[in-house]
Amino acid sequence: MLAPFASAEGTVRRLGWPGATDMTDVSLSLVSHTNVGKTTLARTLLARDVGEVRDEAHVTETAESQLLIESAAGDRLLLWDTPGFGDSLRLARRMAQAGNPLGWLLTEVWDRWRDRAFWSSQRALKHVWEECDVVLYLVDASQAPADVGYLDAELQVLALTGKPVIALLNQLGQPGARDDALVERWRQRLDTAPGVRATLPLDAFTRCWVQEGVLWRSVAPLLPDAQREAFDRLQAAWRERQLAIWRESMAELSRRLVRAALDMQPVESDGWRGTVRAIGSRLGAAMGLRDEDVDAPQQRAMAQLAERLDADVQHSTDTLIRLHGLDGRAGHEVLAKLAQHYATRNPVDEGKAAIWGGVLTGALAGLKADIATGGLTLGGGLLAGGVLGALTAAGAARGVNVVRGISQPEVRWEAKVLDAMFANALLGYLAIAHHGRGRGAWVAQEPPTTWMAAVEGAVAHHKAAIQAAWQRRADERGPAAMQARVQRVVETACADALGRLYPQAGRIIAGT
Repeated sequence: MLAPFASAEGTVRRLGWPGATDMTDVSLSLVSHTNVGKTTLARTLLARDVGEVRDEAHVTETAESQLLIESAAGDRLLLWDTPGFGDSLRLARRMAQAGNPLGWLLTEVWDRWRDRAFWSSQRALKHVWEECDVVLYLVDASQAPADVGYLDAELQVLALTGKPVIALLNQLGQPGARDDALVERWRQRLDTAPGVRATLPLDAFTRCWVQEGVLWRSVAPLLPDAQREAFDRLQAAWRERQLAIWRESMAELSRRLVRAALDMQPVESDGWRGTVRAIGSRLGAAMGLRDEDVDAPQQRAMAQLAERLDADVQHSTDTLIRLHGLDGRAGHEVLAKLAQHYATRNPVDEGKAAIWGGVLTGALAGLKADIATGGLTLGGGLLAGGVLGALTAAGAARGVNVVRGISQPEVRWEAKVLDAMFANALLGYLAIAHHGRGRGAWVAQEPPTTWMAAVEGAVAHHKAAIQAAWQRRADERGPAAMQARVQRVVETACADALGRLYPQAGRIIAGT
C-alpha cells in the first residue's frame, strides 16, 4: 500500500471530564467520477440543499462535510461531498509519487495553479485517506460497466487507500423502467473489485428511505469496534426520525380517507319539474331507454362532493410533501373518474313507489328498480330477505326511509370508490417517499408498474380489513374513532407494499 499523505487523526471525540460518555464521529465520503451526481445524492440524503449542482465537470472543488444524523449521546454521522475524479489514469500514476518530495510539490503546488481540476481530484483522494471511514463510490449505472473507461483506474486508486468501499448505483431511472439485467452486470463487476464490500441501488432521484436503511446496515459491519456502538446509536436515531415521518404520513392519509368516507352532500329539491323529470328518467331506465338528461340537483351534489375531495387530496398531498422535506405543491387533480362512482342515498317517496309499482307490474318491482339504479343496498338486502315481501309499495318505502333515517336524498362515496382512494393514497405516498430532494421540486408522475403491482398486492391481501372499515363507518363514534381503525389498516398495508418492493423493509420498520 502507498504511504498516505498524513496520518489520520481518528474519529473519536471524547469529553474532557471523568466518566463522560464517548462521542464518536463516523465519516462517509461520496466519491465518484466528476459529474455523476454526488452533490445531488447528498441533497437527497440530507433532505436539504447543499453545494452547487450544475451539468458540468468539477463543480465541487473541495471536500465539504455535512451533519446527516446526530444521536442523543452526541455521536455524529458526517456525509462528505468531495471533488470528482477527472483524469483517473493520470491520478493513479501521480498517487505513486505521493510519498516523496517531488510528488508533494506536484500535488500541492504546481497542480494547484496549473491544473486545478486535477488538483481537486487529488484533494478528494487525500480526504479519503485522512478523514473517511467508509467510501460511498457513486457510479453512473445507466451505462454498461464495459463502457466506463475510467472505472478500473478509479477502483485501483480507491483500493490504494485501504478504506472499505460501498458502490452505489445512480441514474437508474424510474423503478419500473429499471433494467435489472444491467444492475446485475454492475453488481458482478463491482463486487469482485478490490476493496468493494457491497453494491447497492441508490438513485439520487428515485431512492426510497427504506433503501437508505439498507445502506446503513451495510456500513455497520465495515466499521472498527471503536465506532460500532456509536453507529448503532446513529442508526437508531435515523430510524426514529424516519418512522416519525412515516407514521405522520400514514396518519395524514388516514385522515383524508376518513373525511371522504364520512362526507355526504344533500341533494336539494328541484321542485315539481324535477320530480316529473326524475320519474320519467326512472321509468325510461326501467324500460331500457337511455336518458341523456342527468338529474340536475343530483349532478350538482355530485360535483360538490368531488370538489371537496379534490381540494382535500391536494391539501393532504402538500402536507406529505412538506413532511418529507421537499419543495413543490400538488397540482390540480380532477377526480372525475372517482365522481362517476358516487353512491346515491335516496329516500323513497311513497307516492312514487306506488306509481312505479303499478307501471312495472308488481308492487315491489318498482322499489327494486329504484334500488338497482339508486344504490339502496340496505333496502335491497331487506327485500332479498323477504322481510318486506307482504307490504305494499308505500309500506316498503316507509320501511327504507325509517331504516336509513334520511329526510332528503344524499350522495356519498360508495365502498368501491373508497377502495380506489385507499390504493391511490398508497401510490401517492410512494411517489413522495421516492422523490429525492436533489431532483428538485416534487411533481406528480405516473406510478411505475412495480409500485402498482406492490400496492395492488397489498390491498388485495388486506381487503377484508379495508372493507370492514367502510362497512362500519355508520357505526363509528365520530371521525377520531374511525381514523384510529383506518390508520392501523393503512400502516399495515403500506408496510406490506414497501416489503414487496424492498425485502428488508419489514426489518427496518420493526428495527430488527
